[in-house]
Amino acid sequence: MVSFGAAALILLPILAVLASVLGPAGETWMHLARTVLGTYVVNTALLAVGVAAGVISMGVLAAWLVTAYSFPGRRVLEWALVLPLAMPAYVMAYAYTDWLQFAGPVQSALRAATGWQAREYWFPDIRSLPGAAALLALALYPYVYLLARTAFVDVSRSALEAARLAGQGPWGAFRRVALPIARPAVAAGTALALMETLADFGTVSYFGLEVFTTGIFKAWMSMGDVTAAAQLSACLLVFVAVLLALERASRGRAGYASATRKRSPPQRLTGAAAWLAFTACAMPVLLGFVLPAALLANLAWGEPVSGARLRALVGNSFTLAGIAAILGVALATAMAYAARLARGPGSGVVALANRAAALGYALPGAVIAVGVLVPLGRLDNWIADGIEAATGAKPGLLLTGTIVALVYAYLVRFLAVALQAVEAGLAKITPRMDDAARSLGASPAKALARVHAPLLASSLASAALLLFVDVMKELPATFALRPFNFDTLAIEAYHLAKDERLAEAAAPSLVIVAIGLVPLLYVTRRYMRGTGP
Repeated sequence: MVSFGAAALILLPILAVLASVLGPAGETWMHLARTVLGTYVVNTALLAVGVAAGVISMGVLAAWLVTAYSFPGRRVLEWALVLPLAMPAYVMAYAYTDWLQFAGPVQSALRAATGWQAREYWFPDIRSLPGAAALLALALYPYVYLLARTAFVDVSRSALEAARLAGQGPWGAFRRVALPIARPAVAAGTALALMETLADFGTVSYFGLEVFTTGIFKAWMSMGDVTAAAQLSACLLVFVAVLLALERASRGRAGYASATRKRSPPQRLTGAAAWLAFTACAMPVLLGFVLPAALLANLAWGEPVSGARLRALVGNSFTLAGIAAILGVALATAMAYAARLARGPGSGVVALANRAAALGYALPGAVIAVGVLVPLGRLDNWIADGIEAATGAKPGLLLTGTIVALVYAYLVRFLAVALQAVEAGLAKITPRMDDAARSLGASPAKALARVHAPLLASSLASAALLLFVDVMKELPATFALRPFNFDTLAIEAYHLAKDERLAEAAAPSLVIVAIGLVPLLYVTRRYMRGTGP
């Protein structure tokens, strides 16, 4: 029942969005279709293509270099390459905008060195679609890097030796053997990066790009038409569905099973080749984490920060993230344990319900916000009407505009993160433990509390940390559903940056990055231990 209830709660916002397609086309929707819908489609597609090219090129190259070759700094870069995951793309956008804008230090130094004046030289505009694609790629390439690295680590020595005997050099072995083997992993990592791209609101909104996520909020907030926003959300769901279908098709056509676990030792590089490999792996870390973190620290250094305001923002952010993490891990544990206990034909149904409950991770936060608002708004009105009819009092809205709606949206969006971690932990516990607990008369609940929970402690901690950080960074759902005068670190940074108060936005942005580093390093350390060459 837990799995079915969770699946129903997760699917409700999705169904609410899809139901909007069946409704009548209002005046706002007709206006959007005539004027900007085509622009939304083209810009969203171009942004996805640009990000895909960036994450594949950076992620695959770095993964191959750190697994196939040995060079100075490889051990450090192997884990440092995941650091950009702690740097949200919208935070990176604030740092680079201040650094590269006309009045920023780069262009100011360029004019001072050359004597050029405004309009006498060309400089790339960071606040553009290519700029957004570049920053999103720098923030998201670790998805491809991690999965491709795992695939490359598992490439057997015999496969590479066979390629060399066939006359293939290092490039030929990579292109003809390693890359085809890793193609499903690369496709999966690219799909994850593109889902995050479609979900992004902070970067595209700050850069003023007309894509689906910004269009949804314009229809909702500026035009006051939730139905039109829901219809735009349904269009964005088409992009998500196509992306998932392409990833599934790519994974289905390619497969590889190693006949041996004997791995190929890394080839030692020296001289120029070693420095080229080091530079290729260091540049994504430098541009995706070190430089933006340094720029933000420099901005925050000379800017006075209100301690009381920052404490309130941290408190609000921790409250939301903590509640969501506790509820998400508890729900994910119940669902994963229910699937473990299921036997016979019912096991497939429970597994299907759990997969359905994980669908929310594929949905952009803007879509989830619209989907949560529609059913909760109707439920709120029904409750308010019932109370007014019974007591004569007007209670107002009890769910919409409260942290209840916000936490619900977080669970829809991120439950899959906790569920995957808990399922992986349970899979490592032998079923004999369940049999032993039952033979001693323990009920399933007691077995979970006394036997499985201690063994799952590490997995539960990982799930809670990952969910906590995801909620801390989440912007679109928080922006749309937060209670009045209840700002978080992400909201504060976004508002200050939109007002061009970038120095003031640096402090809350740095706090988000610092908090994200803790679980990232913890999980990466465990991951590298399990897949290291």
